[in-house]
Amino acid sequence: MSEQMGIFDVIENCRAMRRLKADIVPEELLVKLIDAGNRAPTGSNAQNVRWIVVRDDAQKHKLADLNRTAVTAYMESGRLSELPHQSEEQRDRQRAAVMWQMEHMHEIPALIIACLEFDAPPGNASGMGGGSVWPAVQNVLLAARALGLGAAPTTLGLSDRAAAKAALGLPDTVEPYCLIPVGYPHGKFGPVRRLPVAETMRWDRWA
Repeated sequence: MSEQMGIFDVIENCRAMRRLKADIVPEELLVKLIDAGNRAPTGSNAQNVRWIVVRDDAQKHKLADLNRTAVTAYMESGRLSELPHQSEEQRDRQRAAVMWQMEHMHEIPALIIACLEFDAPPGNASGMGGGSVWPAVQNVLLAARALGLGAAPTTLGLSDRAAAKAALGLPDTVEPYCLIPVGYPHGKFGPVRRLPVAETMRWDRWA
């Protein structure tokens, strides 16, 4: 069973899966994902990561519309351009997957929003909370893969923070950081393609 995968098998095969089926994900699996996220470390052990799991159609449409606006602007900017470690064909497939997700986000069964709760409205200091949120997000992604679920994190749909917070009903003390669409994948899982360690690692100092 997928739950019996070893941790390194999960890591090495945790692809960003953007094409997801509309099939309902059982509530107990969504709770299991959030429980995995909650197991991640947080600064000062504050345990202040909070989650919104959106399944309501009207709510999904609101977030999908925000995502569509952001993705359209992102694509028009040319920022998803060629990279030396990706072939043109691979980059085209990635663009197509991003566009598919944009067109179908409202159909995906669950949209998980990772948030952080502060003691007071954080203002410009909200960025300092990332060290607590991102380990939790990675736990969710790994747990999803172990359970046979597809997922891919995105921040584009939260670019208009005021609109995203209004759609989610978040108070001033809670900030959204990441949107994770979750569902059963249309495609197949497989090994991720990443740069070799020899190109990304240094011992003791850069030079």
